[in-house]
Amino acid sequence: LPAPPARLPYVPQVPPTALLGKVTATTFALERPRCVFDGHADASDAVWLVVAFANASAAFRNPPSRADVPPYKQLPTARSYMTLETAAAAYSCSAPSPPVLRVGADTACRDQGRQDPCNGPLPSPGPYRVKFLLMGCRGPKAETQWSEPILLRKALSPSSIDPAPARRGSAVLVIASILASLGAALATAVLGALGAKAWGSLCHQDLGAGAFIRRSYRTHHIPPALPRALPPGCGRSPPGLCRCAPQPPAPCQTI
Repeated sequence: LPAPPARLPYVPQVPPTALLGKVTATTFALERPRCVFDGHADASDAVWLVVAFANASAAFRNPPSRADVPPYKQLPTARSYMTLETAAAAYSCSAPSPPVLRVGADTACRDQGRQDPCNGPLPSPGPYRVKFLLMGCRGPKAETQWSEPILLRKALSPSSIDPAPARRGSAVLVIASILASLGAALATAVLGALGAKAWGSLCHQDLGAGAFIRRSYRTHHIPPALPRALPPGCGRSPPGLCRCAPQPPAPCQTI
């Protein structure tokens, strides 16, 4: 019979630091177990993540081989599954790797078969407990402790969302009205002061002779009027008068 897997003191946990989407309605983040399996793993070994409902974790039994790994699609009935199969070398101390793992992030693996384990979204808030299991060609070799229960966020039903805004108390409405009135009065006073200052500056400007420059324009396009020619027989006379010399009578003709 194969030897029972070694029990490692490591306890998986959700990162304690602030992280965007650390726990959602269908996923949660885990710290990556670096340097945990060094000294127990060979180059051909793989590390699995076991996910189980918190009340079913004590009944979970490690599978004897990869062919017996419980798949994701049996979670509603088996109450547990295994996912995130990763080469053990990726968890070594010297391996450059992301600091966290996300459980339930693969939305495209709902219908995958038993031979292709997936990391599908979690169907309910849980709570869940997880552990890491090191498996070789002859079965489990080492395992971590179970995590503390991890509870996901609960999604709100659309029917439970009140579309109307929350009612405010009468005191809040009175304070809001007073603040609005004060703001309007202050704006009016500021605008009045600015207008008076501008009007006063215009009235006190120097409007003397130097403020305006008069210009004379000559209408060069209009020619000057020429003197009218005097009628025949007119001599020079005082301005405005013209005297004509009497015409001699026509000579008589003899018939």
